[in-house]
Parts: sequence; structure tokens; C-alpha cells
Amino acid sequence: MARRSRSGFRATPGLKIPATYTITRKGGRFDLRDPYHLAVRISWPQFVLVFVAFNLLMNVIFAGLYLAVPGSIANAQPGSFADAFFFSFETLATVGYGAMSPATTYAHVVATIEIMCGMGFTAIMTGITFVRFARPTAKVAYADKAIVTLHEGKPTLMIRIGNDRVGLISDATARLTVLLLRRSAEGQSFRMTHTLALRSDRLPVFALTWTIMHIIDAASPLNGIDPEWLTSHNPVFFLTFEGRDPALAAQVHDVHQYGAADIAFSHRYVDVVGTDAQGRILADLTRISHIEPE
Repeated sequence: MARRSRSGFRATPGLKIPATYTITRKGGRFDLRDPYHLAVRISWPQFVLVFVAFNLLMNVIFAGLYLAVPGSIANAQPGSFADAFFFSFETLATVGYGAMSPATTYAHVVATIEIMCGMGFTAIMTGITFVRFARPTAKVAYADKAIVTLHEGKPTLMIRIGNDRVGLISDATARLTVLLLRRSAEGQSFRMTHTLALRSDRLPVFALTWTIMHIIDAASPLNGIDPEWLTSHNPVFFLTFEGRDPALAAQVHDVHQYGAADIAFSHRYVDVVGTDAQGRILADLTRISHIEPE
């Protein structure tokens, strides 16, 4: 039987809350026809792996071309794939140690094509690497749990974030959106997106932490929220952050997702902002996810 906590939200013992899920699409996550987006979007380990694999593949192909015509490489052992591979690598990198060199017109043509490919490959990878390093990031720390609790006598959804940068972020804005499962009068299930009204959606200066609040009233899409409501509606919350980093003179963006399993009732965030021994304001972002019962 459901029971009501001191905050007024019902808690049902043993009620299973759906786990957080990641929105995916069938048919592949990346479009190979847009290699630039693919190269910028993947993680650094994946980027390094693709770079090494593509480099090795090109050298294997050109080594095979040199071996296809015996005698193409001077001072190379006949039929030696290792010699052809290392000669290809040195040619592709435009190093050219001189121990081995093209010995025929065919080899000169292949080496010329390989040098052009090597110069293009180096230019492209240099540009993409620069873009990946230079891309501004928000570096926002998010609390692991969003909480639903009473604030000034009103049920309120709260999400705490922290500025994980050394410097300030100016003109910070936040937008909170929820994706809800609905059922029509005909019995069909569909999802609706609602933008939640925030008590404050803008900060002139984001220095330490920011607790984003949505008051749950009669006009709120979350009206009546409790663990049973989470089970029936299976909401997904998207918190979008945007601000300006003065050090980079650029806009920074970030998006974070919360699922039904990431909502805590009748809890509050533990204070993380205080003062040190010298009286300076200090924010302990290692405790940004700490919550405690009301």
C-alpha cells in the first residue's frame, strides 16, 4: 500500500523505477558520407585508433603495389614485404632516408602518388586534430540525481550543477525539457516534449554552483509526480546549458540527461559552498552529487 512521506510525495515499497536509457536510432549512429562530423564526434581513443588503422592500411596497400613489380625498390631484399612496407612508410611521411629508393619508372609513379596522398593525409589529420583540441567545452559538473522536494512550501524539481572550470562563465542559461510517454484516447502510445518553466533560467555570472528549479504546480506537466507516476510516464529529462567562456571568447554548450531512475524524492542536496580558513568562498564540487533525507 502506498504511503506518503513528510514532503507529501507518495512512496510505494518495492516499486521498480525504470532505468535510465539512452536514446538511439536504428540504422547506424554515424553517417559515413559525413566523415568530418564522424572524426570530430568520436572519442579520443577511437580517433587515435582510426588514425593508426588508416595509416597502416595505406602503407600496406602501397607496399603491395611496390611488390607487384619486382625490382621496383633499389637496395630492398627481393620479395621482402617488410622492406616494401618501411619504404612505403618513409615515402608516405616524406622522410626519404635514402637507403632505399624507387628503381623504375613504375616505382617513381607509385611513389609520387603516395607522396601526394601522404601530404593530403597529413594536412587533413592536422586540421582535424586542431579542431578537436580547439573545440570549446562547457566543463559543467552535474549532480547524479535530480530531486523532488518541497521548496518554500511548493513541490519543486531541482538539479544542481557546478562550474568545473577555473574561470567564470558569463551569461549562463539553462533549459529543462522533459519527454513524457502519453496514451491517446484511442489507446496509442506516443511521446510529447514539454519545456519546463524554471524559477530562474539565466545567471549573469556562473562562478561556483547553480541549482536549477522547476516548481511543480497545477500547470506543470509533472503535476502529481511520485514513484508510480514515474513508472507510468517513464520521463526523460534533458538539461541544456549554454554560456560564454571569457577566456576562450566563445560560446560553450552542454546537454545532460536524467531518467526516471535518477529522480530522488524527499531528499535535499548537501551544502557544497562554504569558506576556508582565510575566509574565501570555496565550492567542493566533489560533493555536488551528495544528497541527504529531509
